[in-house]
Amino acid sequence: MKPSTNRPLRSLDYGFFGPGSPSWKIWTAPTALIGFQRSVVLEHFDPFLTAAVADMRGIYRDPHGRLDRTLAYFLTVAVADSRTAIEASDLLMRVHAKVSGIEPISGKRYSANSPESQLWIHLTGWHSVLKCYEVYGPGPLPAEEEQRYWEECAIAAELQTCDPADVPRSREGIREYFESVRPRLCSSERALEGMHYLLRTPYSNAGVAFWAVSRFIAPATIATLPKWMRELGGFDQPAAMDMAIKPLARTMDRLGRSPAMKVRALRLSAPRTAAVMREHLQSEPPTLTATVSPQEAREKYGKPLRAQSA
Repeated sequence: MKPSTNRPLRSLDYGFFGPGSPSWKIWTAPTALIGFQRSVVLEHFDPFLTAAVADMRGIYRDPHGRLDRTLAYFLTVAVADSRTAIEASDLLMRVHAKVSGIEPISGKRYSANSPESQLWIHLTGWHSVLKCYEVYGPGPLPAEEEQRYWEECAIAAELQTCDPADVPRSREGIREYFESVRPRLCSSERALEGMHYLLRTPYSNAGVAFWAVSRFIAPATIATLPKWMRELGGFDQPAAMDMAIKPLARTMDRLGRSPAMKVRALRLSAPRTAAVMREHLQSEPPTLTATVSPQEAREKYGKPLRAQSA
């Protein structure tokens, strides 16, 4: 979600990553839309996130707007100037501060701004967009560029309530993180409802464009998930479907790489994200043609995350 201001997306500086960064490349790729669906589906294996989504019902009342704002937030953090990114983070934290309750499986309290939940959301998002870029886009990044991507993932995590010490800085670290959280992942009636809803959103809730896009990319999303997740989530598909969807998704990636097609494709299902993408592609060089750190940006433009996560 980009704050509602009249300022350009990127006028002050190059934000946290800048031109040539793997974050700019991967978060603006056509495959990011598949990666986003992948992340919001598998996030439901965490019972605390499932409880928050099910209690708030935001994706069911307004799937189009709710998911569009979330994707726009990720893209804003990746490509906006530091002030815009910090303000988007502050807005998101204020929204999340209102979301808390009791997780019914464990009986424990959940909070959308808890460091554990924020880390899970952040890492599933950044991992999923890279995974789909590798499978359906240009392929794996060179080793040095991939290492930089994970370092940038850790930088972006500073805009949330994550403990910096808990954020992996490598693919191996990401694997270890997912292994460490796997024992607490589970499925439930509400988790299944959310996952299947996000894979194939009903026309009656979202309109024809979102309905069509969710169904079109669902097989590609499922094909990138491990077998145990597909079976636990009740959305497994034949291996023949996995094989058939890959060339189609790769063709759509190639067709969608032009700036005009990137905006046009997003406009159908995610108009707010499309607006951020359009500004990114049309932006002139900023006043300061350099990147800054989240700490520097927060000192100038933001508020302490601790106060927003209480």
